[in-house]
Amino acid sequence: MEEKSKNFRHVRNEISEHDQKSRSDFRHFVRILNTDLEGAKTLQNSLRKIKGVSFMFANAVCYLAGIDKNKLTGELNDDEVKKLEEVIKNPSKFGMPIWMLNRRKDYETGENKHLLVSDLDFTKENDIKRLKKIKAYRGVRHMFGLPVRGQRTRSNFRPNKGKARLGVKKPKRRGKV
Repeated sequence: MEEKSKNFRHVRNEISEHDQKSRSDFRHFVRILNTDLEGAKTLQNSLRKIKGVSFMFANAVCYLAGIDKNKLTGELNDDEVKKLEEVIKNPSKFGMPIWMLNRRKDYETGENKHLLVSDLDFTKENDIKRLKKIKAYRGVRHMFGLPVRGQRTRSNFRPNKGKARLGVKKPKRRGKV
């Protein structure tokens, strides 16, 4: 009986030593495109933390880079991180379909590109400013803080939801009645 338990302990010790060896290369945070990604998550899930990268885009990036999407992010080496950054920055160069890019036929340049992080915010803000400047319907709706995409406004989108009441207010009575 003791012999089996000794062997089992021996196997457990080998596994833990193996884990320790692999843990020496493990990084708890990996920095890709100025975003810290958790090393304990799978590559596909952690790539989604980058602003502008969706589930499908992360899946396609892993495929184009030739890296397993279920690999832990902390196990990536420097070459794989560089390859991922290249694919994310220039997806069309690596054969990403045009319909997956988030900025097709750019207003100013007319080219197809994929915007990330601060560029995404900046471009969205400039698009809204342009709509307001030319007084397009969508721009006017943005100006007044109303819904832009055709939603009904009878009961929703009221700015003072709990404060003001709809209808007529009764005047307060003064004096004795």
